[in-house]
Amino acid sequence: MSGNGRVADEPASPPRASGEPGAAKPQGPNWKRAASKLLHFLPAIFLFILAIQLMKSGAKALAPELEGTFPVDNAMSTLGLGWIGAYLVLSGSPVAAVALSLFAAGALTNLQAFTMLSGSRLGASFIVLLVGFLYAMKSKNRRESTGMGVLALSLTAVVYVPGMFLGYGILKSGLLGSVQWTASEEVDGVIDRVWGPLVNLFVDNLPAGVLFLVGLGVILLSFKLLDGVLPQIDSDRAAGGKQHWLKRPWPMFFLGCLAALLTLSVSVALTMLVPLAAKGYIDRREAMPYIMGANITTLADTLVAAMILGRPEGVQVVLAEAIAVAIITIVYLLFLYKPLQNSIMKLDNWVVGTNRRLILFVACLFVMPGILLFSGRVIGPIVQ
Repeated sequence: MSGNGRVADEPASPPRASGEPGAAKPQGPNWKRAASKLLHFLPAIFLFILAIQLMKSGAKALAPELEGTFPVDNAMSTLGLGWIGAYLVLSGSPVAAVALSLFAAGALTNLQAFTMLSGSRLGASFIVLLVGFLYAMKSKNRRESTGMGVLALSLTAVVYVPGMFLGYGILKSGLLGSVQWTASEEVDGVIDRVWGPLVNLFVDNLPAGVLFLVGLGVILLSFKLLDGVLPQIDSDRAAGGKQHWLKRPWPMFFLGCLAALLTLSVSVALTMLVPLAAKGYIDRREAMPYIMGANITTLADTLVAAMILGRPEGVQVVLAEAIAVAIITIVYLLFLYKPLQNSIMKLDNWVVGTNRRLILFVACLFVMPGILLFSGRVIGPIVQ
């Protein structure tokens, strides 16, 4: 026997053929992958800017009719609208862009834009729960896969609800008043020359409401194309065999920040946690800092949309949200991490303990934003 524990005369295992299970998949030439990404990237950016311009034009036409009416009666209504809207499109970013478009057109106040943006974040993690349900059907680790969705939604609420109050305080204080970020005149000129004729064609031939919906559809398509360009985070590769750093809060926090920044989607960044949990690479406790980090940097694409729309106040709304959420998250991690972790896990385990509780949890996910959405029909536009 040799020093490394192998039998000296034992024949080495032959290399796996490319068609055998476990063999490494051959990678195509780098130039082909680069060309494929470029072919996705250029139309994705084109459609993203086109969608922003279409929603901006549609919102301008709709603003006089929408202002102060359902479903934007008051700040609570727009919170519910953003929340449910994120459920419907399984993503928060398109709904956030809608909120900023309506704000730029004058259909929403800054508080309403702020709460609709917050609502889009509260509902963005719903896809994690949906994927968890689907994974639970084929996975033996039902509690972890379904529980990850419950964890993502609960933890987002724990951060964003106090973040809303702090963020609106920052917004009202005027601390961000000097922030006047918008696209430069040169960029605006390019947008007018390249996208202007196409936008005008839509404006001249579509009613305002249809124009706005077309813009929403286009931005969903642009995000779909971006999925083919941005780094794809493979759950198996990310785990790498249960690395030690997966158990440490701060590395996981920064990994979550990076994942949402690279994918421009908290939905994508958090959904990868489901297979990791189901396969036992990570448990829900270890995933909490990752979720908290992803919930901060997911606002990057929303900030870009606000700058393109050309109203600095919209940029201030996004920054106030991001700063507040970052402050709340850092406070939790520095001073309250263990109590927060224990409390959230107690709730999570209680919810996934029985099917009845899980059904009750899902029902609450729709009842709460529904009540907010229809609040204006009951109490009127008193919270502006």
